[in-house]
Amino acid sequence: MKRLFDIALGLLLLPISLGLMIIIAGLVRLSSKGPIIHWSDRVGKRNIIFKMPKFRTMHSESPNIASNLLKNPEDYVTSIGSFLRKSSLDEIPQIISVIKGDMSIVGPRPALFNQYDLIKLRTENGIDQLAPGVTGWAQVNGRDELTTVEKVAFDIEYLNRMSFFFDLMVLWKSLSVLITRKNISH
Repeated sequence: MKRLFDIALGLLLLPISLGLMIIIAGLVRLSSKGPIIHWSDRVGKRNIIFKMPKFRTMHSESPNIASNLLKNPEDYVTSIGSFLRKSSLDEIPQIISVIKGDMSIVGPRPALFNQYDLIKLRTENGIDQLAPGVTGWAQVNGRDELTTVEKVAFDIEYLNRMSFFFDLMVLWKSLSVLITRKNISH
């Protein structure tokens, strides 16, 4: 049922968001040199690496590490990038990954390929068996403010409580977080 919900919601959101994606693509193109879409190597279900699309929010020459690990991340973010990140509009292309089956609408956020400590903890706790999500339980309970251990604790809680109705609750809370911008630091 989860996969069916993902496909249905993905197919519904894709045409609805198309106009917005065209506008964002134009803004990304005007704000800096480089591709409009950044294809990030992410860890998916069973720790299989997949290419996750996001609107590019950083300059092309930026290091390929989690932005919270950069000394001065604001030095790498494009003029439109900060807004796209704080509003989560950079995530819209992930609808394609949901339809394709690399991601789910709700699940643990996919780790970067080089976030070894997060990958290890998730694997030890069975989280690697879940499809990563566009949004997730950790996202709505702290997002950028959480440590790796705290993220995994929320991932474990999600694994234990996972259901259609729990996913609906996470989606509802995600909208609330987006509107209030709570715990969004970059």
